Amino acid sequence: MDTNSREGAALDAEVVIVGGGPVGMGLAIELGQRGVRCVVVERHAKPQPIPKGQNLTQRTMEHFHFWGAEQALRAARTIPPEYGIGGLTAYGTLLGPHTYDWLQRDLVKSYYYTANERLPQYATEAVLRSRVAELPAVQALVGWSAQAVSQDADGVTITVAERGGAGRRVLRAAYAVGCDGARSLVREQAGITQTRTDHDRVMVLLVFRSRELHELLARFPGKSYYNVLQPQLEGYWKFFGRVDLGSTWFFHAPVPPGTTADNFDFVAYLHEAVGASFDVEFEHIGFWDLRFMLADSYRKGRVFVAGDAAHSHPPYGGYGVNSGLEDARNLGWKLAATLQGWGGPGLLDSYDAERRPVFGSTIRDFIARSIESDKQFLASHDPARDPAGFEQAWQARAQGAVGEVHSFEPNYEGSPVVWPGAGEGRSCSAVGSHRFEARAGHHLAPAVLGTTRNVFEELGHGFTLMAFGADPSAVQAFHDAAAKMGLPLTVVSDAFEGEPARYEARLVLVRPDQFVAWAGREPTLDADQAEAVLRLARG
Repeated sequence: MDTNSREGAALDAEVVIVGGGPVGMGLAIELGQRGVRCVVVERHAKPQPIPKGQNLTQRTMEHFHFWGAEQALRAARTIPPEYGIGGLTAYGTLLGPHTYDWLQRDLVKSYYYTANERLPQYATEAVLRSRVAELPAVQALVGWSAQAVSQDADGVTITVAERGGAGRRVLRAAYAVGCDGARSLVREQAGITQTRTDHDRVMVLLVFRSRELHELLARFPGKSYYNVLQPQLEGYWKFFGRVDLGSTWFFHAPVPPGTTADNFDFVAYLHEAVGASFDVEFEHIGFWDLRFMLADSYRKGRVFVAGDAAHSHPPYGGYGVNSGLEDARNLGWKLAATLQGWGGPGLLDSYDAERRPVFGSTIRDFIARSIESDKQFLASHDPARDPAGFEQAWQARAQGAVGEVHSFEPNYEGSPVVWPGAGEGRSCSAVGSHRFEARAGHHLAPAVLGTTRNVFEELGHGFTLMAFGADPSAVQAFHDAAAKMGLPLTVVSDAFEGEPARYEARLVLVRPDQFVAWAGREPTLDADQAEAVLRLARG
């Protein structure tokens, strides 16, 4: 146990979180629900009305379920539930003859407990702020910003200031987490370096209103976002997304260097991408540099980074906010376990060991690969030059768009806290496959038990041992080993039949973040084996 946090009255909190966007607030909920005292420092009094980070995956909605905020989030959506949230890819213009469905996340819904969702990030942030306000262990300093961060052997010191006011405070905590975006003060002052890959592109973000565009795109019912491929973009997209149903949109795309809000015809740029004229009323025009960034470490002593402070990338495929929220789940339970004494000395280091290579894989194997693949396709195929060849290649891409959904499956097979431990040719990666089989290092698929309740309704706040037709002595061995270590363990027992049989394992140890730490095919094991499994899983 970290005695500084539990016994030291001088500490203002066990964890200070700098940045109260979705990742920071999500981490605060994860910690607060576990009884960890934390302070969130957030500079903006209200969520900023920029509709980014809209696509929330099935996995992300599992987080909201366990955070007690799923229903509130679904109620806050700005597109009616009966309207689909799928995507469309088009060649040339949105209204041209070449289109296919894109990123149909419904294809993997049976592998997750919750359905995906879509709403603007500011609406998500509002729901998270409301949930944080319900947790007595969390204090939110809204309208404050961090000025300085330092650490020593016993804790972290964070100096904060009231924005627009004279307030100053010095906070002392056992740990600090920077969730303060791509220009993270926490990352910089902790001395965490980063590797950046500049794609030498300036991107524009437009938020605009247009009822006529809604009417033009009525031919694509159930679609909420649309990307346009054009040869001159060399693999980059022009991307439209609905903010609501009927009038408000966002758009991002490459623009020439030196472009400003006043020297470029954005209305014509929008019309050219759609292939028709329509009314446009701008609400926001902003710019950002298209680049990848990955921190060289997610931890420096008692300081951690998460979300955009740890990694950032172009908004391709909805990886950003979802990856950041997974950071929060991964780090949150590990901080709680360490502070409460049931996490081992290697547990906190496993946050970097798991999450950093997964995002490196996301950059390399999905986002950058997608840009390069699109570039090669556009250079090789032209409907004006070879209509038949283009159509054949276009249909092949359409089939590939479906298949690629199944390959994005972040997993921790190379983790030092997943059986059999690091090494043996395994590596944490975003590339995987969705299967019902319980596999160490992979997300647990849901299953309906003989009681008609889902496994996800039975999982505990600590580790969960699922026993399907297992020998009672094996269950007792885990129970005794967990008690010896002070490890919270919930046991879920059922017959090895029906949906549980799809796990292909009689004994499955599930982590607090619903990843499998260990799976055993045999119905029994001895006390030494059970203790070895738990010791590894707790770090």
